[in-house]
Amino acid sequence: MSTYKYLQQLNSSNKKLFTTADIEQLFEIDVKRTLEDRIKRLLDEKVLTQLERGKYLLTDSDVSDFEIAQFLYNPSYISLETALNFHGILSQFPFEITSVTTKSTEKKEIFDKKFIYAKLNTKLFTGYYKENDALIAYPEKALFDRFYMISKGLKTEQYLDEMDYANIDKSKVEKLTKTYILEREIAFKQPFPRSLEFI
Repeated sequence: MSTYKYLQQLNSSNKKLFTTADIEQLFEIDVKRTLEDRIKRLLDEKVLTQLERGKYLLTDSDVSDFEIAQFLYNPSYISLETALNFHGILSQFPFEITSVTTKSTEKKEIFDKKFIYAKLNTKLFTGYYKENDALIAYPEKALFDRFYMISKGLKTEQYLDEMDYANIDKSKVEKLTKTYILEREIAFKQPFPRSLEFI
């Protein structure tokens, strides 16, 4: 099959990011060596670009850093400094794309961009929405996640006094905070509500 035919098949899948398993299924390949050869050919002919082992990008496709972040490490959603900047709360643009996950903390560097994943309690993995195939925290949840990381000693209070809280619904942040403190689902290292003084 020609490279053009391969490209047509990849485009017809309506996907821009592929795992090895995706490619195996798409081309109906059940022989490992054949699959490896097919992927190598697609990489050599720049149809695909490797992000990391077993994960690929359809070359020249329009994929956001947010989509890549979620594809690289799942489950996760964009939060903390990146989401706060996205929502206009934090004016300073972060150098890293920050997400939260229920899995272990992780750092990845792809195409000279750093993707940071902070571990969040499973019961707190909520408060996000989908936009352009990426999950993004609502403003209040991104701020709550930031406070949570501060309370766990994983983040400092840097940036808190520089944020624009005009569009933050303080009652939503307080509700999130009080709910998890009262239910004692998290052992906080410091008084969690103290950060609310910045709002």
